[in-house]
Amino acid sequence: MFIPMTIGLFLVAADGTIVVSSYTAIGNEMKELRKTSWIATGYLLTLTSFQPMYGRLSLIFGKKRTLLFAYIVFTLGCFFCGLARNMNQLVLARALAGVGGGGISTVSTIILTTIVPMRTRGTWQGVLNLVFSVGSAIGGPLGGLLSESLGWRWSFHLQVPAMTLALIIVYINLQLEETFPSDWRTNLQRLDLLGASILIFAVASLLLGLERLGDSCCRDKRAWASLILSFVSFIVFLLVEFKIATDPITPKRIVFQRSLCASYFANFFAVGASMSLFFYVALYMQAVMGKTAGEAGMLLLPSVAGGAIGSLCGGLMIQLTGGFYYQTISGYMALLLGCIMVTLSSGVWTHSIMALSGGHGITTCFVALISTATSEDQAIATSVSYLFRSLGSVVALSVGSAVIQGVLARALSAKVPRDSVDDLVRRVQETLDNLEYLDETTRLIVRDSYEIALRTEFILTCTLALCAIVCAALIKSKSL
Repeated sequence: MFIPMTIGLFLVAADGTIVVSSYTAIGNEMKELRKTSWIATGYLLTLTSFQPMYGRLSLIFGKKRTLLFAYIVFTLGCFFCGLARNMNQLVLARALAGVGGGGISTVSTIILTTIVPMRTRGTWQGVLNLVFSVGSAIGGPLGGLLSESLGWRWSFHLQVPAMTLALIIVYINLQLEETFPSDWRTNLQRLDLLGASILIFAVASLLLGLERLGDSCCRDKRAWASLILSFVSFIVFLLVEFKIATDPITPKRIVFQRSLCASYFANFFAVGASMSLFFYVALYMQAVMGKTAGEAGMLLLPSVAGGAIGSLCGGLMIQLTGGFYYQTISGYMALLLGCIMVTLSSGVWTHSIMALSGGHGITTCFVALISTATSEDQAIATSVSYLFRSLGSVVALSVGSAVIQGVLARALSAKVPRDSVDDLVRRVQETLDNLEYLDETTRLIVRDSYEIALRTEFILTCTLALCAIVCAALIKSKSL
C-alpha cells in the first residue's frame, strides 16, 4: 500500500531539479532569460497556497480521491509545460503543476499518518524523505542531459507517461477504508472558497514582494507595499477562518494550540535554514571558490544524502526510544552547530553534517506535531505544517538574497573607484559568467566581496537555526 505513493513523490522531487537545470535552455529558446525566475515563482505560488487546502479536501472527498486528483493535475501541468510557446504559457502551466505537486507531497504524508502506527511514523516519514532526496539528486543531471540532447521540452513530456503509470498503480493498489458524503453537491458546499481565495492572494503578494525585495536590495517601495498587503491579507484570512467559514482550512483549535504552533514555526525556521544554506553554499562554491555549476552540484550530493540519512535516523530513534522531544532539540542544536561550522569554513563535509542534523530534526518535529493533534485534526495539521515549510524556504531564500546583494554592493563600493562601481555591481549580479571578462585584480576583489556577503548570510542562517531550537523547546513532551 505504501510503495505506490512513493512513485509520484519521487517524480515530483525529480521535477523540481529537472526544471532548475533547464532554465538556461528555456530562457535562450524563448529569448526571455531574465524572466526564467517566474517559472519557479508560478510553481511555488500554487504549491504553497494549495498545500493547506489538501488537508480539508482529503476529509471532504477522501484521501485516495484527493491524491488521484493531485496526480491528474500535476500530469496535465507537465503536459502543458511541454507545449508552451512563450514564457507566459509556461509560467501558467507550471502554476497548474504546482497545484498537483503540493497535493502529492501533502496527501501522501496524510495517508502515512493514517495507516502507520504513531511510533513508526517517523521511520516511514524518513523513508519518504529518502525517496524525495533521491528524486531530487537524479532530476538535476537528467534535466541537463535532456536539455542538451532531446531539448528541454522532453524534460516535461517524459514525465507525463511516468506520472500516468504512477496514477494507475495508485488507483489499483492503494486501498483505504474511508467514509465521506457521496453527493458531490454536498461536498462542494463544504469547500472554504473564500478562505482559499484570500490565502492565494496573500501568498502571491508575499512571493512578489520578496522577489522584488531581493532584486532591489530592500530599496523597492513596491516590494514593501506588496509585503504589507500580504500581511494584511493573512490577518483577513485568519478572521475568515475563525469567524465565517463553516469548514475552515485552518480551524482555530489547530492554530493557537501551543505545541502545534511551536511545531509549525520550528518547521518554518529549520527548513528556512537548511534550504538557504543549500542554495548559498552552492553560490559560495561558484562565486568564491571558482567552481562550475556542475562541480558545485556534484560537491553538494553528500549534503543531499546527509539530509535523507538524518531524516531516516531520526525516525528510527523515535521508534527505539518512544520519545521525540529531546530528539528534536538535539537535532536542531546539531543543525545550529552545522550552520556555525559552515559559516566558519564553508566546506562540503561540514555542510553535509548540517544537512544530516537538519533532516533529523525536521522528521522528529513532524512526529511531535502529529502526536499532539487529535485524530480528526491530523490531516489539517499536516497540511498546515507543509504550508509553513514552504513559506520558510521562500522567505529565507528571498531575505538571504536581499542580504547578499546589499552587502555585496557595499563591499564593492569600498574597494573600487566610485565612477565604475555601479556598472561592476550590475554585471556581477547579472551572471557569474561576467567574472571571466574582468581583469585579475578586479576578479579577486569581486570574489572577496562575495565571500563577505555570503558569510553575512550564513550568520543570518545561524539565527534561523537558533529560532528553530527555541520553538522546539516550547513543544510539550509526551511518550508514544
